[in-house]
Amino acid sequence: MERDCVYGKGYTGKRDKNLNLLCFCAGIICLAYFLLIVVYAGITADFAWIWVVLAAFFEGIALLIRYGRKHPGFSLKWLEYGIAVIALSGILCFGILCSHVISGMKSSGEKNLDYVVVLGAHVKGDVPSKALELRLKAALHYARENENTILILSGGQGFGEDITEAKCMENYLTVHGIHKERLVLEEKSTSTKENLKFSDALTGCGRKNTGILSNNFHVYRAIKLARKMGYEHPCGIAAASDPIMQVHYVVREVAALLKEKLKGNI
Repeated sequence: MERDCVYGKGYTGKRDKNLNLLCFCAGIICLAYFLLIVVYAGITADFAWIWVVLAAFFEGIALLIRYGRKHPGFSLKWLEYGIAVIALSGILCFGILCSHVISGMKSSGEKNLDYVVVLGAHVKGDVPSKALELRLKAALHYARENENTILILSGGQGFGEDITEAKCMENYLTVHGIHKERLVLEEKSTSTKENLKFSDALTGCGRKNTGILSNNFHVYRAIKLARKMGYEHPCGIAAASDPIMQVHYVVREVAALLKEKLKGNI
């Protein structure tokens, strides 16, 4: 009887209790991070809703476990097996894609490239967003150390932007001492794929030694897209990204990688 308590119902009850606590805490963490993103970056932050979905998922599991403990006739076996399969599959897929994203975050580029494509990001009126400013700081640093490299500033004009992203980048770089002769503006693109396509059409950079500069979490996907589009010698140049948003950016980038893979773009 004592053994049944230790290895049977008592053990199962303890396991359910631990799983319930784990799911409850995971849900709270996801919700708290969502609120942090909203306060820090605004309710319109791209893909922020995923943290609400994850919070609801974990809290839903916790509720089912609590319900099962209060109603002995309600079997949790199917739930345990389902969670195990979903969790292991998700962790494996996320881990593989996340490792690729992290590998791109370490890219520092090569010296004296023919071109560097600086990928655009959101502009607030005519002022660069924090993400774009971090890219521009990295572009400025590279341009100062490699004086013969041409910078292709790539980005059109989107909602809430008074000027194109390319023009905003030009303004920033010229104010900081980079001559206009070294800057090529590509002002039509609205996506990473278009950044690369239109930059190549404008300069032929796809056949040259070309760097792709973006925030660190974005570099791996940008290089994969470039190679798929026929760039012969692309290399990544990773700019910093916001430390508070870093986890969100990596999760979002994993989802973007999966989407691009399903669409056949990488």
